[in-house]
Amino acid sequence: MSEPDEPDESGADEDSGPAGPFRQRNFSLYFIGQVISNTGVWFQNLALQLVVLNATGSAQALSGITIAQFLPIFVLGLAAGRLVDRVAPRTVLLVTSLLSAVVTAALALVVSEDPDLWLIYGLVGVLGSVQAFERVAAQAIIFELVGPGSLSSAASISTIALAAARSVGPALAGLAFQGFGAAVCILINAGAYLVVFGSRWMIRPTELHHRDQRDGGVRPRGRVPFRRGRDVNTLLVVNVVVSLLAMNFGLVLTSTVDLSYGGDASAVGAVHTLNAVGAVLGGILAARHRKVSVRAMVPATAVFGVVLGLNAAAPTLVLFLCAAPLLGLGVGYYQGIVNAAAQESVDPRFIGRMMSWMTLGSYGMVPFGALLMGWLIDASSGRVSLAVAAASALACTVLVLVRTAPARS
Repeated sequence: MSEPDEPDESGADEDSGPAGPFRQRNFSLYFIGQVISNTGVWFQNLALQLVVLNATGSAQALSGITIAQFLPIFVLGLAAGRLVDRVAPRTVLLVTSLLSAVVTAALALVVSEDPDLWLIYGLVGVLGSVQAFERVAAQAIIFELVGPGSLSSAASISTIALAAARSVGPALAGLAFQGFGAAVCILINAGAYLVVFGSRWMIRPTELHHRDQRDGGVRPRGRVPFRRGRDVNTLLVVNVVVSLLAMNFGLVLTSTVDLSYGGDASAVGAVHTLNAVGAVLGGILAARHRKVSVRAMVPATAVFGVVLGLNAAAPTLVLFLCAAPLLGLGVGYYQGIVNAAAQESVDPRFIGRMMSWMTLGSYGMVPFGALLMGWLIDASSGRVSLAVAAASALACTVLVLVRTAPARS
């Protein structure tokens, strides 16, 4: 067994905490690549949204982009997990980076003032199929980058990449769209995938931590089943409920600012930016935990539910903007804890399958959550949808509290 698989106790404290994983070169390369990738996606998403809206003026036509992007994850997510447990995640990520660059470049060629929507939907669907494997492999590789000692911190920190990109991506994408148009925005994303390929290529395979052994135990021969115990099933249920009812912020926050408060585009941009800044802080707080169990989701879901309630109760746009960073903090802390708990709750050999279930629950629920929350907002308001989200998060707090309670002797 190679040295990276057996970190000694003296280095455990040094590698724990928010800064610990960055002391490992491979993780730093991975994190930089994730920030670049997530920022590039904002350029493409904004461009496609504006192209479709300008051509059709239809929110239903726009929803087709979301469905085409995320439905393949719902269909292929579990197959991706099985693949990632058999093929090195680094290899999967190298292949998906190149395929994503090719498909994205093709997408840039078909956007126009009078686009063929079905061709766009088709290419977005192909890209979503590639991303089904990309998202699972990006989570499964974390253990191999840092090993068991820093796994919780690294899993929490990985969520910061998404929030960091969200804090700058929309503004940069808007400037690029105004100055250069949709095709250039999408080509920027294609170029970002090539840069990400380079960062992943630089990850040294010889320094990765293998997932076939743990605590000195030798991997059994033959096919070992992936079993989901009580804690794991609780985590998966909470992930689905929260993703479905409480994580549709692109739709909910925009609709709340526009329809409930009468805010303009600058107010929409401000609430998303403030939310993203708070999410970075929340991810950092989550990364301070050296080990995370499913039980740790009790405070995470409770805090998330409370800040959702505060945002729902805000009577004015000014107070809603003031509450936005708190909501972001709750989101970032929850995501950091739930991702770390998922990584820690299974044997390393089955991280790929575990994260495929998590991906299925989070990204796979996006189309259904968008349809449900869109209907609720049209029938009531964005503030009501936030109140429903708060209630769902607090209900999950009770569920985790009950199902993870220590057994009485």
